[in-house]
Amino acid sequence: MSNRSFLKNCCVCAAGAVLTLAGAAAVAQEASSYAAVPGQKGGQDMFGGYDVAAGWPRDIGNLPGLNGEWTFGAGQSVFAESPDRIIYLQRGLLPDIDPPAAKVYPDLGPSLMYPNNAVWRNATRSSLPANGGTGGSAEEGVQAWIDRGGRFNIDSRWEYCVLVFDGDGNVTEAWTQWDFMMQRPHFVTISPYDPEKHVWIIDDHKHVIHKFTNDGSTLVQTIGTYGEPGADETHFNRPTFMDFFPDGGFVVADGYNGTRAVKFDADGNYVTAWGQAGSNGDETRPGYWNNVHGVAIDPQTNRIFVNDRGNRRIQVFDEDGNYLYEWSVGGRPASLHMFIIDANGYLWAADRGTHKVLKYDLEGNFLYAFGTHSEAPGGTSGVHGMSIDQDGNLYLAQVDNKGGVQKFTPREGANADFIIGPRPAGVWD
Repeated sequence: MSNRSFLKNCCVCAAGAVLTLAGAAAVAQEASSYAAVPGQKGGQDMFGGYDVAAGWPRDIGNLPGLNGEWTFGAGQSVFAESPDRIIYLQRGLLPDIDPPAAKVYPDLGPSLMYPNNAVWRNATRSSLPANGGTGGSAEEGVQAWIDRGGRFNIDSRWEYCVLVFDGDGNVTEAWTQWDFMMQRPHFVTISPYDPEKHVWIIDDHKHVIHKFTNDGSTLVQTIGTYGEPGADETHFNRPTFMDFFPDGGFVVADGYNGTRAVKFDADGNYVTAWGQAGSNGDETRPGYWNNVHGVAIDPQTNRIFVNDRGNRRIQVFDEDGNYLYEWSVGGRPASLHMFIIDANGYLWAADRGTHKVLKYDLEGNFLYAFGTHSEAPGGTSGVHGMSIDQDGNLYLAQVDNKGGVQKFTPREGANADFIIGPRPAGVWD
């Protein structure tokens, strides 16, 4: 073979190798796509692996006495017992009004325009008792709301705090018989290990946890002392969330003003408590926290995950309250509201500051996030509760956004890593 032929063959081989490598790179690039639906062309993952269920829930303005003039208040919590029975908790009602047209305010600034294109009405500040946060009582919050010009039955109504929807978003139950005794209903849940499916509602301003029959007709048990804060075996100080062990026992995050995690047996008897008051924003000591605002239990290990909201970290304990490890959820503007653990062993958290739903493994490795700050359908602002039904539909309750609660359905062809897994298996799912 001549030198010229040898060089020509080498060039051809080299070109082929380059083309082969380019093709392999293209395949690898496609395979490593970060899109929720692999191979998607165009669009965005605004809602991760989900589509928003437009028009869900239905307008509640036709409920008795509302005359089409009222809508959802601050959406505190949601629990999907099934795809056709979704229990929703809110802080009363707000007037159903359209957003004002954007207007420039030259006296305040030549370029200041309101409202912008995000969320124009802060539902949690507008809804009674309107103070939230860590300080004060509901009465003080209501008085502050009145001092700002709030008017009962004009700017807010204390009705329809517990609603139940069917799969199409229609109201099928309204537990109005309990509105009178609730002052700031904060969280609703059902234990997956309870064959009778009792409904638990935490009222943080009344410092109690109520246990109802599944249909809401009967109050079975109240844990804590109604209207009386404290930090012992019979008192809470603004409890926030709870979660269950497989044996039916549970842990309560206590809470806004309290600085404890409190463990109970399946009958609601006090077992133990742990936690100390920590500084806000810079606390590093294990078992110290500021605003205990979220708790979840891993049923495989009985490890207890506690949200130290003020210090933007998740602390992990064994079932006896012994500290194991922790991880940070990031610096400001991160501000976790709550989290759940799915049956696949991942922790999904709702962050009010970033408007994201976050995915971590149980060692704290960050895996994924989705969410879009907007009042458009599917937009998130102040996600304060989330739940998954047996069909994989996701429900988000929001304290800041209009509409109170939204439903999301898994996108066809979505990567399972982008979808929240089912709740841990229980006795009635």
